[in-house]
Amino acid sequence: MNEGTSVAGAMLIVRPAVAADVVRIASIYREQVLNGAATFEIDPPDESEIERRWRDVVAQGCPWLVAAVDGRVIGYAYANLYRTRAAYRYTAEDSIYIDAAHRRSGAGGRLLAALIAETTAGGFRQMVAVIGDSANAASVRLHERCGFSRVGLLSAVGYKFGRWIDSVLMQRSLGEGPASAPPELRRRGV
Repeated sequence: MNEGTSVAGAMLIVRPAVAADVVRIASIYREQVLNGAATFEIDPPDESEIERRWRDVVAQGCPWLVAAVDGRVIGYAYANLYRTRAAYRYTAEDSIYIDAAHRRSGAGGRLLAALIAETTAGGFRQMVAVIGDSANAASVRLHERCGFSRVGLLSAVGYKFGRWIDSVLMQRSLGEGPASAPPELRRRGV
């Protein structure tokens, strides 16, 4: 995961997030909350709330990754449980945010590919993307390039910036997907 690739002549590294990244993660997310429809939050959470969220995700055994160029975090992605009910335990939902100055640099693709690999290694079998704003073509294309298919549209489910906003639902299988029972159930003969 830590193999670097060039982004505008600098090396991009994808790695697990650490506590020192929270300030930068909060800054990237704040810009999205205030200026974008990718998230339906209206008020940006403070750094302590972002840290709480990061700790909760990691405590559940889910990955939270950052992309850094020359040591500076330029984006982040994490997988979380899609829903908390037990039957959903093999399905994750992804979230990905890139600093405005680094969009379309390839960082999103690297982050999402690494997130898919980490989530698959964690035993998940499906990943769902709930993309805010059907006009968010860049996010839809990113997910398509990473193997997601569009599976639905929730029309006008959010209201932000004085307009109704859709959510695009996308999904992809991870690992064996639904081809077999999860490994721990196969070991028990279920």
